[in-house]
Amino acid sequence: MSKIQQAYNVWANQYDSNNNKTRDLEAKALRSILESLHFGSLLEIGCGTGKNSEWLVTKASHVTAVDFSAGMLEKAKEKIKANNIEFVQADITQLWNFTSSSFDIITFSLVLEHIENLDFIFSEAKKKIHAGGYIYIGELHPFKQYSGSLARFDTEQGRVELQCFTHHISQFVQTAKQHGFQLIDLNEWFDEDNASLPRILSLLLQKEGIKN
Repeated sequence: MSKIQQAYNVWANQYDSNNNKTRDLEAKALRSILESLHFGSLLEIGCGTGKNSEWLVTKASHVTAVDFSAGMLEKAKEKIKANNIEFVQADITQLWNFTSSSFDIITFSLVLEHIENLDFIFSEAKKKIHAGGYIYIGELHPFKQYSGSLARFDTEQGRVELQCFTHHISQFVQTAKQHGFQLIDLNEWFDEDNASLPRILSLLLQKEGIKN
């Protein structure tokens, strides 16, 4: 079990109750961007405790919700009783053999900061998404990372900081382009107090081609 996986298992017990501006603003971004869309099949990468899953089940006929933390998945299953969602524990840094389905959209919420190799992720995502399908990405903005911000939480034993990798905006866009995805929408989301640095970066990408 990786250190990140262990950390999220511990964090699961307090993830929903902690004050977490990054979690809350990313949820707002996702809802705003996908509000007008509906999907037949949706793959949610990094479902966590179900913070977005609760809403995504209303936007798709079927949701496959993936996380590599058993602790996070346990909380999500307790919370969400919809009959159109399937929860799967998987490590997306390995070949995506956890599903044989293909999807209309794949969402990544606060996941890719923990992934060093974006090229592999886009390569695997391309195999699992229909032509004309979408990728949504919501991440801690690299500007915040430049200033020293990263995923962390406090326990009785002290602060836990998770391993994170900084991906520049151009890296997201260019890596996606190399794998046949075009940028449809890019937004930067600020805290309500109008802080000088944006907190969340969101991207909506579309796979080239026409869905059959």
